[in-house]
Amino acid sequence: MTGPQPLMLHVEGLHKWYGDYHALRDIALTVRPKERIVVCGPSGSGKSSLIRCINGLEDFQRGTLEVGGLTLGPRTLAQVRRNVGMVFQQFNLFPHLTVLRNCTLAPTSTGRLGAREAEQRALELLERVRVAEHAHKFPAQLSGGQQQRVAIARALCMRPQLMLFDEPTSALDPEMVKEVLDTMVSLAEDGMSMVCVTHEMGFARQVADRVVFMDQGQILEVAPPGEFFGDPRHERTRSFLGDVLRH
Repeated sequence: MTGPQPLMLHVEGLHKWYGDYHALRDIALTVRPKERIVVCGPSGSGKSSLIRCINGLEDFQRGTLEVGGLTLGPRTLAQVRRNVGMVFQQFNLFPHLTVLRNCTLAPTSTGRLGAREAEQRALELLERVRVAEHAHKFPAQLSGGQQQRVAIARALCMRPQLMLFDEPTSALDPEMVKEVLDTMVSLAEDGMSMVCVTHEMGFARQVADRVVFMDQGQILEVAPPGEFFGDPRHERTRSFLGDVLRH
């Protein structure tokens, strides 16, 4: 008889300061394998700080953070990062490298894959996100939506256990948002564990197992989408939803 699966993510008592500014206050969050979490809230509520702490891009001052059973710290940072894929708001592709080289750089430089295997995997993933025909172009030759889909393929090339998305559609023109969200929906349907910061409430309804609402550095509410949108408990949640669903 096998025991319960370890949590994909376990955050407990997390506090983060920028100087005197208390950005994250006593954050507690768990993500099970194959679970999809959407994090929402007003600007400045700590959403991006939380995502960046999970990937070790930001330090935190108190609390513990475990990814795939590994406690994040100086000795485990590189290993945790290899297991976590990150998709940023601004794509963060290397402009001097082709799309294909952007995707093969990390797996080959870390020794995770040989050059031929990395290229084969990259081409398969570029096909999956429907930009394979642009493999030998440079990022500047692509639309914003295409660049973001390349960024998703690049993150997947490392075979991450957990995918993090930090407002992946907010820098896109409206007509490009759907193509990126469709790619993310496809990943979710495959059972990819993910934490996604977004204002796209339609995506949250469709994909999330649980929706997390943050305000002023705190998690105020966590609920399945039906409950979150249908009967939010916290007044701040109701106010936020009233604002974003009106537009």
